[in-house]
Amino acid sequence: MPKFVIERELPGAGQLSDQDIQAVSQKSCGVLRELGPEIQWLHSYVTDNKIYCIYVAPN
Repeated sequence: MPKFVIERELPGAGQLSDQDIQAVSQKSCGVLRELGPEIQWLHSYVTDNKIYCIYVAPN
């Protein structure tokens, strides 16, 4: 299945606590569940002001 990168602008992302990052991730995974079971989150990268999420999906 193809891999995709979603770039999310989140000012101050690099300063978020582990708990805050986990809350952001859980919200994203909830959205994915609504879109369908064929979309799967793999991992994310956090920078100062952005989060890059790597997913696999059919399209």
